Amino acid sequence: MAENSFDVIVIGAGPGGYVTAIRAAQLGLKTAVVENKHLGGICLNWGCIPTKALLRSAEIYHYMEHAKDYGLSASSVGFDAGAVVKRSRGVSAQLNQGVGHLLKKNKVAVIWGSATLRGGGKVTVADADGAPKGAQGGGDYTAKHIIVATGARPRALPGLEPDGKLVWTYFEAMVPEKMPKSLLVIGSGAIGIEFASFYRTMGTEVTVVEVLPQILPAEDAEIAALARKRFEKQGIKVLTSAKVVKLDKGADSVTATIEDDKGKAEAVTVDRVISAVGVVGNIEDLGLEALGVKTDRGTIVTDGHGRTNVAGVYAIGDVAGPPMLAHKAEHEGVICIETIAGLDTHPMDKLKIPGCTYCNPQVASVGLTEAKAKEAGYELKVGKFPFIGNGKAIALGEPDGLVKTIFDAKTGQLLGAHMVGAEVTELIQGFVVAMNLETTEEELIHSIFPHPTLSEMMHESVLAAYGRAIHI
Repeated sequence: MAENSFDVIVIGAGPGGYVTAIRAAQLGLKTAVVENKHLGGICLNWGCIPTKALLRSAEIYHYMEHAKDYGLSASSVGFDAGAVVKRSRGVSAQLNQGVGHLLKKNKVAVIWGSATLRGGGKVTVADADGAPKGAQGGGDYTAKHIIVATGARPRALPGLEPDGKLVWTYFEAMVPEKMPKSLLVIGSGAIGIEFASFYRTMGTEVTVVEVLPQILPAEDAEIAALARKRFEKQGIKVLTSAKVVKLDKGADSVTATIEDDKGKAEAVTVDRVISAVGVVGNIEDLGLEALGVKTDRGTIVTDGHGRTNVAGVYAIGDVAGPPMLAHKAEHEGVICIETIAGLDTHPMDKLKIPGCTYCNPQVASVGLTEAKAKEAGYELKVGKFPFIGNGKAIALGEPDGLVKTIFDAKTGQLLGAHMVGAEVTELIQGFVVAMNLETTEEELIHSIFPHPTLSEMMHESVLAAYGRAIHI
């Protein structure tokens, strides 16, 4: 049937899926997207966006508590946990509706249900519970190109499985009925640290356990160490080179047995536990195995253009492997669909994907860390500039932080940039653009940064790499 036949079917309407579908429609391809839960996927509904809303509430609460530091007064400062959660859910709902509007505007068909690939461009969709009234649903569909964008879900470790009541994933952590008095966070990647930061700011006693020697393991060691000092100053207890080996659940508490790298164990009793030990791709029940689609460690293997080893089947986003970030999924999807459409595309360059963690202080980075650059054999010039040397940072009352830049000493190529401090997640894009333009230190040094802004620290860090810093 004509209405069941498409040029492109995208399975999953998360940030990667819906962006890919819209770009496909812009390119004149008849496009459908299959979704079984919610437009916008995990990121918009249960990840990136609602957590930022929660963190914004925590940030404002923090400033209210410290009003006197700004010459202001605020009395009887408090919060309503239900109202904080309600605001967060409202933000997600608004954006969910926005995605639906964009798909409709671009004439992308939305099919509600769970998809299974049958081979030969055939997709069977089973009806999903909770589909919108009158929505297009179950049936058989065909497309020359099928793009899998099914995302990922929280990873569960044996013996530490979440139960939704005492042991949470990010789903439960975003909608607490009340703030726990004490919390254990297993894992110190972006998800774990953001929740640790949120709950600590709201008054919860927080302990973070990380199996590796460094928190925020993907970040530059110096930046991670500075972030750790700030976390500990705020009262977060951080245990590295340690692992949770057992969870004993009580009626309304959990006792965790934590073992360090020397085998010494201690018991910690908390109200709730958040398991933030990573995510795993949603590759099950799609028919991939029957088609012979190659997978590796829970994700689909692709080339730099989204192609799998099976003709006509593609994968993008979290399900296609790390880094599991919304902006990576979006960019990867655009590369994939433009390749399908015959445009001149470039493969995904993962070294130019920025990473952002929205804790307090914020952490942001792009490119190689200092250690990775040395491992790669580069001779380096490294520049550093502290927030305490920046007028805008001091005026904001945010004097703690660091901007660090790493250059190839021989060519002046910017290899990496790493930041910790206020609003660095908004600053990092400047270095991302610079790296994409293959900018050297000379162009950055000659660029004029506005005053007074936090961005001046980016300039000073580059100057510092070449012995020319002014304000320190």
